[in-house]
Amino acid sequence: MAAAGSAPAGKSPLGRIGTHLAVLFFVAVWTLPTLGILVTSIRDKDQIIASGWWTAFTSSAQTEAGRLPAPNKAVEKDGKFVLEGNLFEEPGSRAISAFGTRPQAPTQYPAGPPADLGDGETLLINEDGSFVMTYPAAQDSDRGRRIYYSATVPPRFTSENYETVLFSEGIGRSFINSLTVTIPATVIPIMIAAFAAYALAWMKFPGRALLIATVIGLLVVPLQMALIPLLQLYNGVGAFFGVPSKTYLGIWLAHTGFGLPFAIYLLRSYMAGLPRELMESARIDGASDFEIFIKIVLPLSFPVLASFAIFQFLWVWNDLLVAMVFLGSGSDQLVLTGKLNALLGSRGGDWEILTTSAFVTIIVPLLVFFSLQRYFVRGLLAGSVKGG
Repeated sequence: MAAAGSAPAGKSPLGRIGTHLAVLFFVAVWTLPTLGILVTSIRDKDQIIASGWWTAFTSSAQTEAGRLPAPNKAVEKDGKFVLEGNLFEEPGSRAISAFGTRPQAPTQYPAGPPADLGDGETLLINEDGSFVMTYPAAQDSDRGRRIYYSATVPPRFTSENYETVLFSEGIGRSFINSLTVTIPATVIPIMIAAFAAYALAWMKFPGRALLIATVIGLLVVPLQMALIPLLQLYNGVGAFFGVPSKTYLGIWLAHTGFGLPFAIYLLRSYMAGLPRELMESARIDGASDFEIFIKIVLPLSFPVLASFAIFQFLWVWNDLLVAMVFLGSGSDQLVLTGKLNALLGSRGGDWEILTTSAFVTIIVPLLVFFSLQRYFVRGLLAGSVKGG
């Protein structure tokens, strides 16, 4: 018995503060990378290389390079030959603070006053990128001088990254392929497992305990170990019936087979914890097992069904191995994870493409999780205390 005046177990102020801090920590650990991917995916590609995503909403200083027009294009003015123009395609798009003529000293001269380059040549570069290059005599060189400068660049955001990913890189087709694989591969095992779980929880028949033990044993079978035998079995059956090997039906059946043991175990644990009085009252009223399952058990089992749907959707959506084996790697068959893997191999330095592709990949699982998350914990915990 707790001492008089002491706080109930788990209700102390320090315990509550610690819990809140732990929750905030894990929320931050999960949210910050996602926020970084989102921000990077809408930034200009030059700014992605120059600075981190946390600086996206502030101006950043970066060193750039440009080239002046050819000296032979200088125009004579007051006895000197002058070149005028602007270093930027969009004047005023950034502010130059200093410049130089050598990569080792890109900030040798301040912007504003003319800089003496020697041999009577001067160069004036203003903050907005406009310049005046002066020569003491006519020049016949057709190669402009290389200029380096330090510029303050305002934040720039663009939708071009998403246009490139969705329309130029073939991600759109792969996105549809992933949906075509994932939705049936989530619904089919739920439909089968719900019937099997009810039978194992509430119906008496010979071999019931052996089936339950078999389901539990299948939970520990590695996917990689069963993949080749399953593929051989599928190809053998498909050849017998004349079914092509690389079809959506094959990958649906594969994901159904790999997802069924966990689905049956989870649903059976939940259904076995439902009140026995409900089943007995329904049977007294003349309800059959099918009617009890459809009208009583299934509506009460929605939280655990939603929990498994989240798990199965995430597993299938993020899968690459099963998709490559059962569906193939052709341009019309490649799922989203396979397309992103190809992008990582050929576009490893294009961060704007990679981050945009990554966010396109995670947006659908995020929508599924947040739409069903209120059932998630309730479905996992239900049935964990009382079992049948």
